[in-house]
Parts: sequence; structure tokens; C-alpha cells
Amino acid sequence: VSTQSTGEFEEGNMLRGFVAVLVVYLSVAQNEEPFSLPTLSGDAFFADPFANTEAIGAAWKLSTSAKGDGSKFDGVWAIEANSATPEDLGLVVKSKAKHHAISSKLPKPVDFSALHSEQKPFIVQYEVKYQDSMECGGSYLKLVAASEEEFTPEEFNDKSTYSIMFGPDKCGLDSKLHFIINFKNPVNGEVEEKHAKASSSIKEIFSDGKSHLVTLVLDYDGSFEMLVDQSTVNSGNILENMTPSINPPSEIDDPSDSKPEDWDDKEKIPDPMASKPDDWDEDAPKFIADEAAVMPDDWLENEPEVIPDPAAAQPEDWDTEEDGEWEAPTIENPKCASGNCGPWTRPQIPNPAFKGKWAPPMIENPNYSGVWAPRKIANPGFFEDKTPFANLMPITAVGLELWTMTKDIMFDNIILTDSRSTADNWAASSWNKKALKEQMAGSGEGALQDFLVYAKENPWVWVAIVAAIIFPFGLYLTCFRGNGEVDEVGEVKKTDKPTPDDEDMPGLEGDEDEEPEAEPEAEEEEVKEVEEEEEEEEEEKPVKRRTRKAD
Repeated sequence: VSTQSTGEFEEGNMLRGFVAVLVVYLSVAQNEEPFSLPTLSGDAFFADPFANTEAIGAAWKLSTSAKGDGSKFDGVWAIEANSATPEDLGLVVKSKAKHHAISSKLPKPVDFSALHSEQKPFIVQYEVKYQDSMECGGSYLKLVAASEEEFTPEEFNDKSTYSIMFGPDKCGLDSKLHFIINFKNPVNGEVEEKHAKASSSIKEIFSDGKSHLVTLVLDYDGSFEMLVDQSTVNSGNILENMTPSINPPSEIDDPSDSKPEDWDDKEKIPDPMASKPDDWDEDAPKFIADEAAVMPDDWLENEPEVIPDPAAAQPEDWDTEEDGEWEAPTIENPKCASGNCGPWTRPQIPNPAFKGKWAPPMIENPNYSGVWAPRKIANPGFFEDKTPFANLMPITAVGLELWTMTKDIMFDNIILTDSRSTADNWAASSWNKKALKEQMAGSGEGALQDFLVYAKENPWVWVAIVAAIIFPFGLYLTCFRGNGEVDEVGEVKKTDKPTPDDEDMPGLEGDEDEEPEAEPEAEEEEVKEVEEEEEEEEEEKPVKRRTRKAD
């Protein structure tokens, strides 16, 4: 193994080790970190982390109203713990196939005109968790519009006018993330729904059993961004990307105009001069028997398709008088395995004489008047609003008005604010921690794989990885690798590389250049000197012991 490849292998192992240790550390830290409610880093129009079980009936009130069709809002709500963190509570839909309605009034209305003047955005963000896989139902917020009459939560229903509706919805294979504006016509006072274009697919959030963060950022210039788990799924501008358009057309069809009775809008007609040919046989069949076909040589016309089972035997306890004559069960005739038994018939072929029902050919209509359309008139409700954000209806309450076939949908950490950083910090102290814990606890190919999936969805995690790796890795390079010079002693030990000292060592047996053996007399003198030195050392030892005793 070369020095370079060995070093790269060791450094690669260190890097993988650091990542693995970091994954374990984050997992343990998430499990051991005590739960704390999210904190606001700025102002918010509304922020509810559902801190206790008393929210229903206090901050949030149930509707005692009824739907437009008379149906009661009899769905049950509850405040329950999140399975990922028992101390973390959320608002939960408890009933399936029921209508639910609950709302919470804002301390003061959201004034979009003021936000536009201050060039501030409007942001709505919340968490939703489908604890059971979603079948059919909504999980969106309705931001109730302020009106001349004061909003009463008990009267909240499906007819309550909302300014903005935002959130997920699913039924069957159809799933979407709603963003709908109820825009009021300043000319005639009519309110019309404006729908954002379809977002990219979010179907996976309805079945993975994890908490998901949905965010709408609506800027003062009309641009919007919709995010799921802090990843953009839709964007645009309410002036250009809503259906129908915020600004109505300047002309409309005249409702009093109608098509004249003599208006002929048929471009072609049957030829009135055409007649059916004398030889046209409408009764000829479409298919006929192939007279050229012959029965195959191996066809067994007299062979039955099923025969009695030759292996079957009459049961010993069969009583003919009581049970009747015993008959063996039938099986498929093995001689007919290729389907060549029974009466043979000729195959069917297309009839060359078939013409079908006769109809006259089509010709140009000489009286064709063209495509009729009502005449255009000036639109009495026309207006042109270049700053629609400023004219959105003020918001006075947050409401959930839902019908669902799936129970146990959890809502948590709802926030309405005019600061992107406030919303992000709110999520950082709540959803980010929760999502990581759920990712680590989820099934998969292991903690490392789960962490890499989470990190791909949340790139900020890599900042933590870099911070955790750079310091110890740099320390390793500084202390153990020095200035990059190769450790020659270590390399000699690993590779048995010869050193300069090897040249001065006596040759081994079999070497070509053998050193002459020492003379016997010289060896005897050396042995004698060693023995004398040992005797002198033995004589000194008692003296030293006596000296220590004397002290």
C-alpha cells in the first residue's frame, strides 16, 4: 500500500467516523433535550403553540352554527400530545365523516393596506400531521375576513367570508395545496374567489405520519411563495397567476343578447341530392364463415372436453340406497389440452360485401352563418387594481372549517406575522426539532440513511456537520500530521524500507561480503574484562546498603 493511498484511506475513515458520531450525537441530543415551547423573536398578529389542554373553549371556540344545508358541526376536537414528543400538544380532529368548525379571534385585525404602506409581507404558517393516512378531506386554514358586524366564533360556518384560505386538501388520488383569495370588487362590492395555479405534488405528506410545515409568504408587491417543509412548491404573483384574474375584463358578453332563430351554425349538412345505390345491402353481416378453412387433422370431434376422473374411487361408506348412484368427479380431458376437441366450426372472417347502414355524404352548408357569439358590452363591474395586496380584505380570525373521512389530523404552532425571520425562527424552535426527531425515529435503512435524507431536505444541517468536523479534523492534521512531512520511522516499520544504518550492520549468514571472525585471544580478553566489571559491581552493593543504614 502506498503512503498516499494509506493516508487518504485513514482520513476517509475519520470523516465517516465524524459523520456517524454526529448522527448519533444529534439523535441522542434530540431525545435528551427537554421540550420547550417555541418563542417569538418578533411581532406576530397571531401565534399559538397550544401550550395547554385548556385551549378549546378559551382561545379556540367551537361553532354552534350549522352549514348552509342544515348539517350540524358535530365533529369532535381535542388537545392531545404529539407522538414524537409527549409534552408537545396540538389541536386534533377526532371524528371521521363529520363536519368540524372551530376558530380563534385575533387580538386585532390584519390590515393589508398598512402592510403595503410599510412594505411588509404577510405570512401564515402552521404544522399539520396526518397520524392516519389521509383518505379524503381538508386540512386548510380559513383566515376570516373582517366585516361591519363583529365576528362571533360561535357563528363561524362554511358561509363565513374568508379573506385567504391556505392549506392541504386531498380526496382519493387528487391532492393539492390551496391558496385562495376572496377579492372584493371595489365597484359593485361582489366577492369572488381567486385560485392560485396548481402547485407541485405534495401527496407524500398525507401518508408518512410525520409533522409537516406549510407556509404561505405573500409579499406587499403581490408576489407569493408556497412552501412545504421549507421547500418551495409554488410561486407567482396574485396579479398574474390567479384564476379568474384579480382584474376583470373590460368587456363582457351582453346578457340580453340571444342567437337569432334563423342563425344556422352547422358548417356541413347531409347532401340532399344523394340517394342510396340500388346494390347497397344494409343487411349484409359484418363477418362470415371462412369457406376455405378445413378441420385440422388432429381435431377430435367425438372426444369430450371433460371425462370422469379415472383415479377417483367410491367412498367405502357410500350407501347407494341413501346416497344414490355414485359418479366419479370429472376432470379436463388430457387429450384436449390444446383445445382441439368437440364440434368444429369454421372461423369468422370480415365480409367483403358488408357496407353497413347507408348515410348521405356531408357537403358544405350553403346557409352557414358562422359561430354565433353574443355581442360585447362594457363591463359595469370593471376595475383595474395594480396593487391588489393593499386591497385584500382585513383578517379578523383564524378558523378551521373541515369535513374529513380521516380522523386524528393534528394542527400545531399556527403563526400569522409580517416578518419572514420571525416565522423562520418560530419554526426553528419547534418544527425543525420535531422533524429531526421524527426522522430519526422513523423506519428506514438506519440512522445514517435517515439523517442523510433529512439533511437533503434541510441543507442547514450541513452547517452543523461542517462545524463539528472542521475543528477535530484540523486538530488531527496539526498534531499528528505536522507540516505534511512523512514519518520516516513509521514508514520503515510499516514497509521494512532499508535505512542507512543497515549498511553498517554485520552481514547475515550467507552474505557475499562476510566480516572476518574475531581472533580467539581477543574474545577471551573481552570475556575476562566483563567478569571483572561484574565483580566490582557486586562489591559496591553491600557498601551502598551500609551507607543507607548509617544515614
